[in-house]
Amino acid sequence: MTAEIFYAILTGIPWTLMLTAAALALGVIVGAMLCAMRLWGGFVLRLLATSLILTFRAIPPIVWLFLIFFGFGSSVLSLSSFTSAAVGLGLITGANMAEIFRGAFAAIHPGQWEAVRALNLGRWSVMVDVIGPQVVRVALPSVATYAIGLLKDSAIASTIGVAEIAFQAYRASQRSFLGLEVYALAGLVYIALSLPIAALSRGLDRRMRAKVAR
Repeated sequence: MTAEIFYAILTGIPWTLMLTAAALALGVIVGAMLCAMRLWGGFVLRLLATSLILTFRAIPPIVWLFLIFFGFGSSVLSLSSFTSAAVGLGLITGANMAEIFRGAFAAIHPGQWEAVRALNLGRWSVMVDVIGPQVVRVALPSVATYAIGLLKDSAIASTIGVAEIAFQAYRASQRSFLGLEVYALAGLVYIALSLPIAALSRGLDRRMRAKVAR
């Protein structure tokens, strides 16, 4: 395996990380909105949020990417392959984040809500100082696990031309005819990228537990 192949795969790392970060950021925003609609919205908003969550989760990611890139991205809007992948994965992430956040809210003991009502705290103070930190602590492990999965799922963006790790590995294998070696290296790169995320999530979880405990 030549240094050229190794370098080619490494050039895909920034695209993989940027795509994962963009999809996760969009997903957190969309997920928070859908979660709020399901928990505190009226009947119409709850029905709309539930329908969107089911739709985003039911359709395979690759279909979403093709629909956005070859459909909306070519005939309706002018979207690059990266933007199409970020939007597609972000919508799917948003649906899953909504369920993670909803589960985290459901895990909060009813006594916490009764306490904030008894103290007559404002909504901002309730979310920032009391309920919010507990929700983040409960949701963090699931969010981190999903982020690692999203990092790996970003490989499907190669099907619409995003030059991430899987895309670079495919091109390198086609040029060198070293499929096993190239994809094994790509797998090791994914592992190397996943480990820091897992370590970071464990560290944040410990800090959040200590903060909530105080």
